[in-house]
Amino acid sequence: MNKNNKNSKNVINRLWSFFVSVKLTVFLLLTLAATSIIGTFIPQNQSPAAYISTYGETVYRIFSFIDIFDMYQSWWFRCLLLLLVINIIICSMDKLSSVWKIVFVKNPKFNISRFRNLSLKKEFVTSSATEALLDKYKKDISKNFKYIKVNKTAKGFCLFAEKGRWTRLGVYIVHFSVLLLLLGGLVGSIFGFEGYINITEGETKQIIRLKTAGEVYKLNFGIRCDFFKVSFYDSGAPKEYRSGLTLIEQDKPVLQQDIKVNVPLRYKGINIFQSSYGSVPPRYAALNFLSNESGMQYHEKAEFGQEINLPENSGKLIIKKFTRSSNFMGHNMGEAFLATLILKDKSPVEIILPARFPNFDKMRKGALIISANSPPYYTGLQVTHDPGVWLVYSGFIAMIIGCCITFFMSHQSICLEVTRKGKKNIVMVAGTANKNRLGMKNKINKLAKRFETI
Repeated sequence: MNKNNKNSKNVINRLWSFFVSVKLTVFLLLTLAATSIIGTFIPQNQSPAAYISTYGETVYRIFSFIDIFDMYQSWWFRCLLLLLVINIIICSMDKLSSVWKIVFVKNPKFNISRFRNLSLKKEFVTSSATEALLDKYKKDISKNFKYIKVNKTAKGFCLFAEKGRWTRLGVYIVHFSVLLLLLGGLVGSIFGFEGYINITEGETKQIIRLKTAGEVYKLNFGIRCDFFKVSFYDSGAPKEYRSGLTLIEQDKPVLQQDIKVNVPLRYKGINIFQSSYGSVPPRYAALNFLSNESGMQYHEKAEFGQEINLPENSGKLIIKKFTRSSNFMGHNMGEAFLATLILKDKSPVEIILPARFPNFDKMRKGALIISANSPPYYTGLQVTHDPGVWLVYSGFIAMIIGCCITFFMSHQSICLEVTRKGKKNIVMVAGTANKNRLGMKNKINKLAKRFETI
């Protein structure tokens, strides 16, 4: 039994020594940095065909086996983060016990000889009475120091004061913030997702395709695209596109909101962003006719390749095809229907009906002005869920607080000793701080000058 106990203790001690090592911390940080660089140069979550064409089939199989193409979701990357979490926790625990005794001690030990040997001290001589000096010095010091202790001696007194013991915990707040950041990353990696979905106007979908190639995810609610609107600059580039969405849960609308780029919809921890858009290949052309003579408007559906009669018995029209990009005198007219116009007693004419420019046919100066409605659009949405994001936000806040405490605050102690010698008193002012030694030196000099005039 004793041997078993010793063996188990040896194993625990070895594990403790392994995780408490600063070398392990450096190794894990360098490894995570290296893998992050690799993840930057190698595109993540692309299709297998794209990887094979870039790296070849052999390299693709090796990289795929070790999850290089999705490394931030891989088991080994999560293990590295978990090891770093354990390493930080154990390193903090190993040193916290000694700091805890300093911070939370009720009656700190006071050693006058320690202050006498400090280089940060000043001495001066005063003729004021000892009791008067004690009252004045104690009242002055109590303005800036909460803890004050007075020891009377045979020839005078010693006054000890300190503040900022709790600031020694600043570094542990930084450690805690790093833990929150790492845990937030782990939670988001394991339980979060990022996917995409295309929804045509009037359509409702519930299944998204995850960023990881080939995988799908079913949402707890449906997303319906009520409408999609896009506006363009004169150059033809999209100016703004907006989607009207309705979320449907248990066959009932639960939320309705318009979204556009940088204005997402958020519901139950899931974010829906406007990502892209496009038009669905039309099955027919929805045409509009305006008579210049009578002012009448007509509407007609025209199947591709089929001849239709024009209103007011003015001729015939054949829709030949739909194109994503049309050109007129060097200008890109965007999506358009190409048609053949056959007027009475005239030769057939090839015309363009741009969807974005309904008055384009006016230039033909015919009896009818013909225009075509835009084909139905689909909205491309990015759907994300990151349950660890609040841990990450909390980690950033904690890190700012911890860094402010660690770098701008310190644990300060001062000692003021008054010794009676003849008819005069010798006063020694000394102090120490765990950080900012120069600032403490300036404080001792100012205290000595002020006490000398009291």
